[in-house]
Amino acid sequence: METKYFIKNKGKYIAINLILFALLYFSVSLNKEYIRPLVENKPILGIVTGSFPNFIASYFISLFPIAFILAKELNIKKSRILFYIVAIIVSIILTIEEVKPFFNASTVYDIYDIIGNGLGLIFAILTFELFVRRFIKQKP
Repeated sequence: METKYFIKNKGKYIAINLILFALLYFSVSLNKEYIRPLVENKPILGIVTGSFPNFIASYFISLFPIAFILAKELNIKKSRILFYIVAIIVSIILTIEEVKPFFNASTVYDIYDIIGNGLGLIFAILTFELFVRRFIKQKP
């Protein structure tokens, strides 16, 4: 009985990460194909849409461990440590990629992309903390 429950939940956690990946891909593609061409001549909106992929990548990729944390049902302290380590590593890798491309994802150095990475990290942390608070309230 317990094995079936774990397998069902494991599928849910995999589905969560697939949904996060799909949202990442969809939002970056939507921005690149439709939104950015419409506003690239506007200074502020051009910067925002240009940095959006870095923001959204940092945000969604940093949230990937949430499914693992749910699957393992770790305590809050261990969950927080795991999440923060992964989120900071993701942010560092994306920042290094911006400064010295090694995945060829970035072709031009742009300080706004680094700011987008940082904001994505901050929003991911805020999302995680809201998630943790809700989880603590639900736990008996």
